[in-house]
Amino acid sequence: MIQAIAFYIFASVVLLSGALTIASRNPVHSVLWLILAFFNAAGLMVLVGAEFIAMLLVIVYVGAVAVLFLFVVMMLDIDFAELRAGFVRYFGIGLVLAVALVAEIMIGVFAWSAGGIELSRRAAPMDAGVPNITAVGYLLYTRYLFIFEAAGFVLLVAMIGAIVLTHRERSGAHRQNIGRQIARRPQDATRNMQPGIGQGVQL
Repeated sequence: MIQAIAFYIFASVVLLSGALTIASRNPVHSVLWLILAFFNAAGLMVLVGAEFIAMLLVIVYVGAVAVLFLFVVMMLDIDFAELRAGFVRYFGIGLVLAVALVAEIMIGVFAWSAGGIELSRRAAPMDAGVPNITAVGYLLYTRYLFIFEAAGFVLLVAMIGAIVLTHRERSGAHRQNIGRQIARRPQDATRNMQPGIGQGVQL
């Protein structure tokens, strides 16, 4: 009984926070609603016994991705008028994509209710008594080892590409001189000022 109540609470909050993520006019509020959706989705994963996926949602998505979104949104100087104009401009395309996603979800629900196929058992046969984390780790480092290494290699190439693009020569951009910054003496970096009462500091 308590599992059903918890499921309906988590599912309701996920749906509500997901809708508010899209409907919020302030991007900061949208990211905060997204974080709430991730937390409740993690609760749903715990209910179905996938505790490893629940920890991934909290640590990776909430602790890294969503917080990164939040910092980027807060540091950017966002023109809300232009943001709303872009929303109106792409409303038709977004509506078509939303309808397509809802149709896919409904097809998946109907197919599952008609009798699901055990794809997980065929792709990754494991004993039902093995814990979730143990099963994921065993399959990741045995059956799918080369795929896992290939994915890591792709991420490494993407990281190197991002570093190269960041350090490329650009007109009007000042390069950081790390050696000059390290060699700078404290007396050259700061000045001890003693302004009078009511007087400001001249920089």
